[in-house]
Amino acid sequence: MFKPFEKLNRQTFLILVAAQSAVALLAWQVSGQGLIPHPSAVLAALGQLLTTRLFADNLLTSLLLTGQALLYAVVITLVLAYGAVIPFFTPVAQFIVKCRYLTLTGLIFIFTLLTRDGSQLKLSLLLFGIVPFLVTSFLSVILRAPAQEFELCQTLGYNRWQSLYEVIIVGKADQVFEVVRQNFAIAWMMITMVEGLNMSEGGIGALLIKYNKYNDLPHVLALQAVIFGIGLCLDYLLGELRHWLFPYTKL
Repeated sequence: MFKPFEKLNRQTFLILVAAQSAVALLAWQVSGQGLIPHPSAVLAALGQLLTTRLFADNLLTSLLLTGQALLYAVVITLVLAYGAVIPFFTPVAQFIVKCRYLTLTGLIFIFTLLTRDGSQLKLSLLLFGIVPFLVTSFLSVILRAPAQEFELCQTLGYNRWQSLYEVIIVGKADQVFEVVRQNFAIAWMMITMVEGLNMSEGGIGALLIKYNKYNDLPHVLALQAVIFGIGLCLDYLLGELRHWLFPYTKL
C-alpha cells in the first residue's frame, strides 16, 4: 500500500477510500466550529433538499442546459478539429485553441448584446468556456496519430479523404469520446456560474446563489455535495458508455 507503482485490487482500494473518507469526516466534525457547519448539519440540509420539488426542478434545468451545451460543443469541435487537417482551416482551429486564455470578465456584456434571452446567453457562455478546451484536446489526439497508420492506408490504395476517415474519424473515435468525458467536467463546473448570471430560469446555480446570499452554509455545502456527487456519477456513466461502444478499450 505504501510502495511506488503498487497495484491494489478493487476491494482493497474501496476499503482505503472508505477509511480515508471516514477520517476526513471525523476531522471535519471535530474541527468544525463557528460559521463552518458540522457534517451533521450538512446532512440534515441535504435531506431537506432532496425531498423538495424546487430542488428537483432546478437540477433538471441544469442537467438539460449542460447536456445541450455539451452536444453543441462536440458538434462544433468535431467540425473544427477534423477541418484542421486541411491547411485552409488550420488558422481558425489554432485561434480557437488560443481562446483558452480569454476570460469571461468583460465579455459577458458583449454576449448579452449578441443573444436574444437568458437561455441563449447561458448557452453561449458555456460554449465559450468549453469549445477551446475541447478543440485543444481533440487536436492533440489527431496530431498523435502514428505516421505508420497513414502509410498503411497509402499502401492499401486509399486517397487522402479515405485515410482521414479510417485513421482519424474511425480510428480515434474512442479517444474522442474519452476527451468529451474529460471535458464534461468543465461544463458541469461552469453551470453554476452561468446560471448565477441569469437566474430567471432557475437551476442549481441560481439556487446556490440564493442560499449563499443569506449565508445558509449548510444548504450551500449540501448543494456542493450534490453537484460533486452528480458529476462523479455522470463521469462514471460516460466511462461505462465508452467501454460499451468500444469494447476493445477494456483491454
